[in-house]
Amino acid sequence: MADTEREADLRSEHIDTAVKAVVKIEEKWKAMCTVDSSSSYTESYFRETNDDSTDGGAYSSIAGIPEFVDFPYVDVTETQYSSIIGKYGATSKISMEAGQYATVPMLQRKIYRIARKIIYQIDKAIYTSVAADFGNTVAITAGNEWDSATENNRNPVKDILDAIQTLRVDGIDALNGSGRIVVNGQDYTNIISNTKVINHPTYNAGVMSNGQVGSLLGLQIVVSEVVAADEAYVLVAKQGMVWKSANALTSVTTVTPGKYTTIDAWERGVFQLQAPNEICKITNTRKT
Repeated sequence: MADTEREADLRSEHIDTAVKAVVKIEEKWKAMCTVDSSSSYTESYFRETNDDSTDGGAYSSIAGIPEFVDFPYVDVTETQYSSIIGKYGATSKISMEAGQYATVPMLQRKIYRIARKIIYQIDKAIYTSVAADFGNTVAITAGNEWDSATENNRNPVKDILDAIQTLRVDGIDALNGSGRIVVNGQDYTNIISNTKVINHPTYNAGVMSNGQVGSLLGLQIVVSEVVAADEAYVLVAKQGMVWKSANALTSVTTVTPGKYTTIDAWERGVFQLQAPNEICKITNTRKT
């Protein structure tokens, strides 16, 4: 009997490890966040609303200070926001027979689907917040979309460079090694099928983790299907994007003898966009 119980323990440990491993591979938007712990039901934070190009304001100018004159007072302009911790979870069952005899490894497939569904919804929640509160934007002119009918008008390299420069004006360096260009699958296809991209000296193909599929112009390319059509994002990861984690991903298995094993997995947390100006949205990437 001890051996049987130990086997159940090992399976539980395997499932827990496997679910977490799948999530770590599949997460895209969350992977671009700094993860911070939370012990609260409601999280409050301060969102920056200014940039480095702002001068001293009403007091005096930062530039050209005369002799004996006090320095101008500078502070970070912030607005307080509050958000409630959310729960993301899923459950599934595998019969005793399927677990033991199925040709298809059903247990592994259940683990994979549970983990993917949870992280997809977390990524979607992060993206929804980013899409609502981004601080900068670059609009592609009609007729110059990445799938424009006039092939010569397609220029994602210039559009991405414009987004990088838009961030730079606010004192944000997207070329510091943490910069990302985040697109959905169709826009990724339109980018890498563009001769201006594949012949560009900065383009580097290569499949990596967390949706990263290469680099361009000093930015890692991230493909995420939660991103809506007709838009893309240039951003700096792990700076102004924070995931407040109340409960890290947890999985529990419950064995009903002779019948099935239940797999429950869940995570609790909430996204905080603390510096919206570190995100630039590119609009009108598609002609339709």
